[in-house]
Amino acid sequence: MIRGYTKAALCALVTLTSTNAFLNTRYSSHPTTTQHKQNSKIILNAEQKKRVVVIGNGMVGQRFMENLLKVAPDASEKVQLATFCEEPRAAYNRVKLTSYFETRDPSVLSMTGEFDDDGKTSWFAENDVELLLNDRAVEMDCSKKTITGKSGKCIDYDVAVMATGSYPFVPPIPGRNRPGVFVYRTIEDLEAMLAYVKDNGVTSAAVIGGGLLGLEAAKAVADMNVESHIIEFAPILMCRQIDQGGHDALVGTIEDLGLKVHCDARTSAFVGSDGTIGDESDAPVSALNFSNEGWDDLPVQMVVVSCGIKPRDELAKLGGLELGQRGGIVVDESLRTSESDVFAIGECALYNNFIYGLIAPGYDMAGVAAKAVAKDLGLIEGDDAEDLPQFTGADLSTKLKLLGCDVASFGVNQPKPDDEDVSDLVWNDPVNRVYRKLIFNKAGTKLRGGILVGDAGDYTTLHRLAMGDDELEESPAFLLTPPSALGGAPKEETVSEDPSSQVCSCNDVTRGTLVSAIQDLGVEGATLAAVKKCTNAGTGCGGCEPLVKNILSAEVKKLGGALTNHLCEHFPMSRQELMLKLRMDADPSSVDSFPKILEKHGHGDGCEICKPAVGSMLASLNNEIILDGGRDALQDTNDRSLANMQRGGTYSIVPRVPGGELTPQQLVALGVTAEKYGLYSKITGAQRVDLFGASKHQLPDIWEDLGKAGFESGHAYGKALRTVKSCVGSTWCRYGVQDSVSFAVRVENRYKGVRSPHKMKSAVSGCARECAEAVGKDFGMIATEHGYNLYVGGNGGATPVHAQLLAADIDEDTVIQYLDRYLMYYILTADRLERTAPWQAKLPSGKNGGGPIEHLKEVIIEDSLGICAELDRRMEHLVNTYHDEWAEVVKDPVKRAKFKQFVNTDANQEKDELIDFVDMRGQKRPADWPADGQPQTFWKPPSDIEDVFSRSEKSWVKVGSVDQFAPNVGSTILYGETQLAVFNNAHRGEWYCTQNMCPHKQAFVLSQGILGDAGGEPKVACPLHKKQFGLKDGKEMGGGELNIITFSVKLEQGDVFVELPSEEEVDAILGTSGLRVMATSCTDVAADALPLPSKKKEKKNAFQKLFMTNSTAIN
Repeated sequence: MIRGYTKAALCALVTLTSTNAFLNTRYSSHPTTTQHKQNSKIILNAEQKKRVVVIGNGMVGQRFMENLLKVAPDASEKVQLATFCEEPRAAYNRVKLTSYFETRDPSVLSMTGEFDDDGKTSWFAENDVELLLNDRAVEMDCSKKTITGKSGKCIDYDVAVMATGSYPFVPPIPGRNRPGVFVYRTIEDLEAMLAYVKDNGVTSAAVIGGGLLGLEAAKAVADMNVESHIIEFAPILMCRQIDQGGHDALVGTIEDLGLKVHCDARTSAFVGSDGTIGDESDAPVSALNFSNEGWDDLPVQMVVVSCGIKPRDELAKLGGLELGQRGGIVVDESLRTSESDVFAIGECALYNNFIYGLIAPGYDMAGVAAKAVAKDLGLIEGDDAEDLPQFTGADLSTKLKLLGCDVASFGVNQPKPDDEDVSDLVWNDPVNRVYRKLIFNKAGTKLRGGILVGDAGDYTTLHRLAMGDDELEESPAFLLTPPSALGGAPKEETVSEDPSSQVCSCNDVTRGTLVSAIQDLGVEGATLAAVKKCTNAGTGCGGCEPLVKNILSAEVKKLGGALTNHLCEHFPMSRQELMLKLRMDADPSSVDSFPKILEKHGHGDGCEICKPAVGSMLASLNNEIILDGGRDALQDTNDRSLANMQRGGTYSIVPRVPGGELTPQQLVALGVTAEKYGLYSKITGAQRVDLFGASKHQLPDIWEDLGKAGFESGHAYGKALRTVKSCVGSTWCRYGVQDSVSFAVRVENRYKGVRSPHKMKSAVSGCARECAEAVGKDFGMIATEHGYNLYVGGNGGATPVHAQLLAADIDEDTVIQYLDRYLMYYILTADRLERTAPWQAKLPSGKNGGGPIEHLKEVIIEDSLGICAELDRRMEHLVNTYHDEWAEVVKDPVKRAKFKQFVNTDANQEKDELIDFVDMRGQKRPADWPADGQPQTFWKPPSDIEDVFSRSEKSWVKVGSVDQFAPNVGSTILYGETQLAVFNNAHRGEWYCTQNMCPHKQAFVLSQGILGDAGGEPKVACPLHKKQFGLKDGKEMGGGELNIITFSVKLEQGDVFVELPSEEEVDAILGTSGLRVMATSCTDVAADALPLPSKKKEKKNAFQKLFMTNSTAIN
C-alpha cells in the first residue's frame, strides 16, 4: 500500500486518472500532436488516433462508417469514429419506411441489428463508434475543426463527413402549420400520424405530391385504413420517371385500390375546421382549397406533405463551406468540399449541380469518400492509395413496387427533344394495367432505356442490356412483350452467370460476392437472412430480394443442400403441404391419427415440433376430444394439462368470459374458488380472470367447482380462440352505435374451442372511438351506423400489426360468414405457429395489384378459388361439434385419472414442497428463479462419476402395472420423496425411467414433456424451456452440458419394474426437499450447489455414506 492511501482510495484514484486520460484522448484538441496538410493528406502521429466525425447517422452516413472500417484491417486502431444522430434511434432503412406498419417494430428496419431501449445497437460498441443520439449538430467551426451538438457537447475532428441528408420540402401554402398537417420522413412522423388518426377519427387524408415519396406516403396513409387522395401539381404522376402512358396505367391500378388521384392540382390553402384559409387560426385542417377554376374544396381531416426534398446544408453554411445557388454542399469527384478535410455525401451533396435523391448513388458516394478519407489518414498506401475511385454521377434507374404496382425506369427513358438517335416501341394494355415503353437507337441495335409499369418482371435483363455496350442479338420486338403476357408460370428473373454481374444496385453487390458468401456460410448457415447480413444485398430498396433468393437456392443446391420448409426431420414437407394431404385424402380414416399419418407421410417417432402440429391439424379437421384416442401424447404441455404450466410446475386457470361479461354470482364463485385452493388472482389484459398456482392434481376439482357456476374452459392453454374483447357499446355508452357486447358474446361462443396454427384474439368496438382496440386483433369489428367494418390480420404483442379492412358496413350475419371463411382459410394454409398477421402478409397480391387484402376479398367474398363451400362446411362442423374440454374431464373418471400426480400412490406432494412461495400484496406467488448459472440452476449430481449410483446396491422395484402408464407419454411415480418419470414409448416398444426434475431450473416436470426422437435416438423435451435429453443416456442433446439420471426398466407379467438403489440413497440426491427452489437457500458449495435437506439429518448421513462408499470426498 502507498503510504497515506487506503485500498479504496487507491482504486478511486486509478479510476479517475484512467477516466481523465480517456477523456483527454477523445475530446482534446490534440495539443501534443502536430497536424500537417500536404496535398490534402493528414500525417498520423502513431500515439494518437485520428478522429473522424460523421454528421448524420442515416443510411448513407452509416454506410460510410462501415466502408471506412473495412478499408484497412487496422482502421479501428488508428481512427476514432463519432457520429451525430438527431433521431432517437440509430440508422434505419428509410427506403422501407412503409413496411413499418407490418410490425411497428423499429428493429425490423435497423441497419445494424436489434435496437435496445435507448435506440442503440451493439454495432457501435463492438466497433468503438461514439453514437450521439438525440443530438443534432448545430455549430461547425472549420478553423478550429470542431462540431458542436444541440446538447452543448463539442467534438474536435481531423476529418468531418457531412451526411445531413435532406428535409421534406413544404410549399408555402397558407395553413401549413395547422394541426393535422404532417411530413413523411421518419418513424416518428408515422407514429404521429397514427396517433392523430386514432385520436381524431380521421377517415380521409390528402397527400401533397405524386412522385416517388408521395406515392410511398399515400401507401402509408392507406395502411392506416384512411381514404387517401393524391394531389399532384404536374399533369402526370412520377413525371421524372414515366410518361403519359405510364401514368395512365399507374393511375388505373391506384384507383382500383380505392385511392383518388388529382393531377394538375393547384392547392391554394389548407382550410381549418373553423373555415379559415390563412394562418390566422390554429384550427385543425379540414379541407383543401384549390385555385383551379371550378374545383370544389376537398374535405380531409389530415394532410401529408411529400413534395420532394431540399438538401440540409444549414450547418455547412455556418461552417463557411461552398454551397450551390439552390442549396447543396458543393463537392468534387472525391466528395471533398471547399474545405479539404470536410467531405459531403448523400442528399446534402451537390455534384455537378445535381442532388441525387436515391439510395444507390448515396451508397456510391459513401464508398468513394471512405477510400478518400482512408488515403488522407494514411490507412491505405501503394496501389490502393493511387487508384482511388471517383464519383462522376450515378445511374438513376430504379425499380419499385408502389401501391402494389411495379414501376421501373432505366437508362434514357425520356429522350431530349434534340436527341435524333431514337426509336421506341410501346406496349399498352389498359385492361391489365400494363404499360411498357422501350427506347432504342434509330437502327434498333441497341436498347437505350425504358419505362415499365404494371409488369417489371424482366427489369434486370432490360437494365443490363441498356447499361452494356453490346448490340442486341434479337429483334427489339422480342423485348417488348411483358412476362405476364407470355402465359404459363410466372417468369423468374435471372441474372447472368458472370461473377461481375450486378445483383443489388443499392449496395453494388455482384453475383460473385453472393456466391462467395454462400460458399463461406455453407449449407447449414446459408439462409437468406445470413446472406443479406454479410453482403448487404437486399437491404436497400429490397427490389433485388427475389434475385438473391434464386441465386441462394441454386448455390445451396450445388453444395448438396436445399432450402427447405420441412415441418421437422420426421415430415419432409411444410405444415401447409401436410394439411393439404390430410384435407384431400380420399380415405379420411387413413389419416385420422398420428401413427397413421406418420406411417403414410413421415418416419421415425415424431418430436416436440411435429406432434403438436399434427395434433392441431387433427383438431381443426375432426374436432375430437384431444385427450382421447392417444391424442394426449401429441399435445404440448399446456394442452395435455388443459392449463398453462407456470414457473415451478404449477398451473393457471382461465375460465371463458364471453365478451368480458360476468354476473355477480360468477364473480363470487371465482373468489370462493381462489380462496379455497389458495390461488393467486389477477385480471388479464383481455377481460378475463386468471387464477395461478394450482397443482395438476387439483385441476379437475377446481373446474368442477367453476363448472357449477356456469364457467367453461377459456382455452388460454391452446392455440385457439382466446377472447373476443368488447366495450359496452350502445347498451350503456352514449357514443355507441351498435350493441358490441352482444355481438362479442355471439362471436366468441361461435369460435370457442376452434384450434388453429396459433392463438387468435378478437374484439368488437361499439363506435369509431375503438375502445376495444379491434384493429390490433387477429380479427376485429368496429361498429358503424350501418353495421360493422370487419378488419383482419392484426395482432399486438412483440410485433404489433394493424388489421386491414376486409369489408365495410356489413351486418352481423355477413360478418360471421366472412369470418368463417377467413379463419378456415387461415387454418388450412398457415404455417406452424404462424399468427394471422405474418400469414396474411405472405399471401399473393390480388389481381389488381392491391396486395394480400385484395386476394382475401377475392377468395372470401368473390369465391375466386371456388373453395367457399368447403370453408363454410368445415367451419360449421367445428361449431357443431364444440365440447367444453373441462366438462368432459370432470364427468369422466378415466380422464380425471390422467391428472393424478403419481401412478403408484394416492399421496401428493403439494406445490410448496417443490418450490418456495412468498407473500406479495396479500397473495402467494412462487419464489423467483435464480438467474442461469446461479445456485439452484444447471443442477449436476455431486460426483465426478458419470453414473452417480454405479456402485450402489440396486433392486428391481415394482412401480405399477403396464396399463397404468399411458402409451407414448411420461408418467410420474413417487419413490421415497423422489419424483421419477417413467416413459412408455409404445411406438418403439421401449420403456425408460429418469429423474423428473429438469436440471435447468430444478422444476419437477420432465414427465410432462413430449416423447420423440432425434436422429433415431429417443428423447424427451422439457416442457418449460424445451431442453432435450436422451432417454437412454440422459445427456442433453444439441451440445448442452446438462444431464439427467436414468434407471433401467423391465416388464414382467404385466407389471413395470425399475432398478433402483435404496430410497435413502435416491432421496439424498433427488429428493424434493433437497431440490426445492428456495427464496433464500442454503447451499453446499462443495457438493456443487446441491441444497441439503435441513430437517432430515439421516438423509445427510445417507448421502455421506453413499459417497464415502464411492470414494468421493465430501468437504
